[in-house]
Amino acid sequence: MQPYAAGVLLVGLWGTFIYSARKRWKLMTVGGNDLPVDRLGDRFKKMFKFAIGQARMPRHKWAGIAHMFIYVGAMVMLLRGLIMFARGFVASQDFGFVIFDQDAPLGKLYSLIKDGFVVLVLVGIAVFLYYRAIGRLKRMTLNFEGYLILAILTTLMLTDVLYDGATAALRGHGSLFEPLGSYLASFFKHSDASTLHTLQHIGYWGHVGVILLFLNYLPYCKQFHEITSFPNVFFSRLTPVGRLPKTEDLEGRLEREEPLGVSRIDHFGAKAMLDFFTCTECGRCTDQCPANGTGKLLSPKHLTVDLRDFAYNNQTALIAPKNGNGAATQAADNGGDDSGSHAPALKDLIPDVIKPEVLWACTTCGACETECPVFITYVDKIVDMRRHLVQEKAEFPAELQNMFRGLETNSNPWSFPASDRAAWAEGLGVPTMAEKPDADVLFWVGCSASFDDRARRIARAMANLLKMAGINFAILGEEEQCTGDCARRAGNEFLFQMLADMNVETLNNYNPRTVVTTCPHCFNTLLNEYPDFGAKLDVVHHSVYLSKLIKQGKLQPKNKINARVAYHDSCYMGRYNNVYEEPRDTLKSIRGLTVLEPTQTRDRGMCCGAGGAQMFKEEEEGTERVNIRRTEQLLETKPDVVASSCPFCQRMLIDGLSAKDRGEVNQLDIAELLWQACEPAARPQTETGA
Repeated sequence: MQPYAAGVLLVGLWGTFIYSARKRWKLMTVGGNDLPVDRLGDRFKKMFKFAIGQARMPRHKWAGIAHMFIYVGAMVMLLRGLIMFARGFVASQDFGFVIFDQDAPLGKLYSLIKDGFVVLVLVGIAVFLYYRAIGRLKRMTLNFEGYLILAILTTLMLTDVLYDGATAALRGHGSLFEPLGSYLASFFKHSDASTLHTLQHIGYWGHVGVILLFLNYLPYCKQFHEITSFPNVFFSRLTPVGRLPKTEDLEGRLEREEPLGVSRIDHFGAKAMLDFFTCTECGRCTDQCPANGTGKLLSPKHLTVDLRDFAYNNQTALIAPKNGNGAATQAADNGGDDSGSHAPALKDLIPDVIKPEVLWACTTCGACETECPVFITYVDKIVDMRRHLVQEKAEFPAELQNMFRGLETNSNPWSFPASDRAAWAEGLGVPTMAEKPDADVLFWVGCSASFDDRARRIARAMANLLKMAGINFAILGEEEQCTGDCARRAGNEFLFQMLADMNVETLNNYNPRTVVTTCPHCFNTLLNEYPDFGAKLDVVHHSVYLSKLIKQGKLQPKNKINARVAYHDSCYMGRYNNVYEEPRDTLKSIRGLTVLEPTQTRDRGMCCGAGGAQMFKEEEEGTERVNIRRTEQLLETKPDVVASSCPFCQRMLIDGLSAKDRGEVNQLDIAELLWQACEPAARPQTETGA
């Protein structure tokens, strides 16, 4: 081709890209570089599986297939791009780095594969064009940028075929290994050499030029994820999904007047900013969000995009050199001038960028994070912004004040006296750890099962099952305090850490072999978050423990229960801790039960609406309550019983059934159902009872 022109194009446009990428790097690290570099082997495995292997895309049916066509096609075309760049500097149009030369065996095979993926990419483009122009999927951002990107991809494919067609016509023959170019060449057979050279140059410079122009466009559009998705998956968390990182040295932060949470965009670290850069605006997160689905203001996609756009719009101020006082020496994009005076402070994110109602609508269910193909996290950012509102501004829903006060004064969210914690066990002869310090199993009852009249039946059923199985167990009684999950998710990290420290001291004092809990929120906190405070516990949820006892033959459900049972997955057991099979195994072990699966089940099961401290406040304004929507989904299976394994879920589903006037459908925990099936004095079961 023309080596001088190719050289100028390469150096100029690559230089421009490097300049843009450098600015984005500075913006990404403005709040500090917290990118983790531990467990490199695991990180590479995760990147190969989910970023390169696209393991999450098959979840999304036709859109997922179309994306796979385009993604794999782009990977295949990378080599083509390198070959095309190289041909700008060599005389031969058959050049392919020797092993991929036109007549080399690998070159022929690659050409055939490449043409196949050109077709598949065009099919994928057609699918997304349909979704945008005709189907108009609500979850997608339907704007001009999306059409522009599809046009760019189409141009890349068509210019490649045009180049091959003109080159084949100049040779005077086609090739079975270049079917698209050979077919196009048949239309050029009457063209003269000058015309063919012109077409070849259009194909070549169109292809190479669009690649380089697109590369420079990437840092400024949503397709930036084509670059950032690989590092975003690589640096994504390897810790348990249900673990929020510990905020270290809270007292010291307070004394040093450091932020307690996130109030400004530069309070986010590099990994959070990388999340913002990586959002593809596909809307899969919002599509599965229970708050958004019931008309609340929260949209995980828009939360991320709004924060990203705010960072982009204020990039100049954020990355500007700082003076001795830490203030930027250039004006912020959202106000001020460029006279050299100190820039005005950037806006607080709340309420100027993110409305408080958005943050308080989140149930922390994790459905958004499960759907995201590039492992963007949302819950940690929402909790961080809640922390600022609660700990620095004392701005939070009024109902949460009662919860905070109860936790501070009585170590439970309802302010019941500690002396009532073991009242549920009256008449059962359940010992405390103080009375039986050598107990193998500590039954961590939790606040709901200790104080809520309905949830107390779960605790009694569980205690009876443990006794029947011959388990050497005890409870903490008055020594047990709330784990603090609701305080932490509501943003009160101070209160959470106070409760955690006290509970860990108690647990380490007794050091039981196993801790069993009926509450997924307690389970998740004890298992995944208390190790940060020095706890070393073997924590098991009762759904898993009961399944194990049945398999060991220690529990034998002999009584028949004739009922159709729809099982509801708890978010903190399912998505957070990947427990799906054991509760179902327990239910299936009961003779007569037919276990039903709602359409929205397992890792796509809808939240009951109680998580993230929603249990203790009124829902944000919307078109429908979350628990009502979930109840309707479960009722679609036409059940006699709705089963759960969480006292929070139980309360929300009971309220949902009542609101739907479906009192004939019982709501039972799996422990209650299993106790009915095992209870020695039980009459033959033809119905489940209350």
